[in-house]
Amino acid sequence: MILRFKRLERNDLPLPAYATRDAAGMDLRACLPDGPLSLAPGSVMLIPTGFVVELPPGTEMQIRPRSGLATRASILVPNSPGTVDADYRGEVKVALLNAGHAAFEVAHGDRIAQAVIAPVLRPSLVEDAALSETDRGEGGFGSTGTA
Repeated sequence: MILRFKRLERNDLPLPAYATRDAAGMDLRACLPDGPLSLAPGSVMLIPTGFVVELPPGTEMQIRPRSGLATRASILVPNSPGTVDADYRGEVKVALLNAGHAAFEVAHGDRIAQAVIAPVLRPSLVEDAALSETDRGEGGFGSTGTA
């Protein structure tokens, strides 16, 4: 599989890359050549990455939080996983949520999220008057217990 990236003119950063040989996600960096941004507690901001990607048909790019930012600074991706569709050709941007209690500074080149390439299934959709029964039935949101 090949991913093609197009670097936008203002981007002097490395392209997304895997930090280790077996990493599932590529690091995405903030492309902020005009200076850092401050993410206030409770706020959400779209952070540009400075690149466009061409994904193979039948795949998506899932944008996920970085575990270190989530646990140390409460910086999350609110629509996690965010989806970049294979036919999208605009700049990849990352929505960041500051769920912490202090402002968080995002600087040019900071690793802000990770991207996982995943297959997409496109089933045929069929309306039916009845669906198969299961032991669980309509139980949801905690219906299977707490232990």
